[in-house]
Amino acid sequence: MQTLYTQLKVNNEYELCEVPDEEAKAAIEKALLENRISYFIKWPKSSFFSRKKNLCTICVNESVIEEAEGIITALCEELGFQVRFLIKHSSAGDDLF
Repeated sequence: MQTLYTQLKVNNEYELCEVPDEEAKAAIEKALLENRISYFIKWPKSSFFSRKKNLCTICVNESVIEEAEGIITALCEELGFQVRFLIKHSSAGDDLF
């Protein structure tokens, strides 16, 4: 028996920012967890010629974009990290189904 919602795909995750190094990623993860913000990290597909080996993208639910952006901005200003904000709809959820 299938319900009406079985076929429904929900993807309300947004790519918030690109993080270039491991230290910044760890600090951002800690700050998001301390503020009870759920996130996931999307790693680029590896290739032989890739120059961005440590670059990852942090994705959050669209309902917490502004809060997460504020937390990351304050953290980056305090610690001097360089991140690039993307704030675009993530396609990662499409790969899950």
